Amino acid sequence: MLAQQVLEFGQFTLKSGRRSPYFFNLGAIDSGDGIRRLGSAYAERLRTLGYVFDVIAGPAYKGIPIAVSTSIDMAATGHPVGVAYNRKERKEHGEGGVLVGMPLAQRKVVIVDDVLTAGTAVLEFASLVRESGGHLVAVLVALDRQEYIEDGTQTALETISGELSVPVESIAGLDDVVRCIKNDPKYHEILTELTNYQHAHCRVVE
Repeated sequence: MLAQQVLEFGQFTLKSGRRSPYFFNLGAIDSGDGIRRLGSAYAERLRTLGYVFDVIAGPAYKGIPIAVSTSIDMAATGHPVGVAYNRKERKEHGEGGVLVGMPLAQRKVVIVDDVLTAGTAVLEFASLVRESGGHLVAVLVALDRQEYIEDGTQTALETISGELSVPVESIAGLDDVVRCIKNDPKYHEILTELTNYQHAHCRVVE
């Protein structure tokens, strides 16, 4: 993540309006090999979790290359599944509609996306999946920021899981980021900011 500059340190304003000392941006992956490895990471996590599903679906825009690369890796390892994603705007000509790819009706669907902060995009896309007749099995994101929502008792991941009544999983969490950089002297200052932020706004898993 650090080598690809997916994880950036500084001062960033999140969609929630909160100021954060780090930003997670899978859009920084800009090579075929990077996308291939990204799909492999998602596919490996899905195999470990053991969910049974028919389609991997990704919300526009960042979820699209995730869904495609994950489905390619699944097929290469003997577990072929369909892929689907949405348009930001409904298309009125040609094939029309909002969804592109494998039809979701009567199929088991896993949603993949980049990061879970407030979860608004995932909730909206999950509604579209269900409106299209898909059976939502789970949601998988690369990074769980582990941030509490407004009431301070549940993280966004826990809240979204409850609202959707399905598991919401991640490949890594903020705890993993802290563990990754804590022994590297060049991240000493950043680590202090990150742990302060973590203890102020996030669930810490020891």
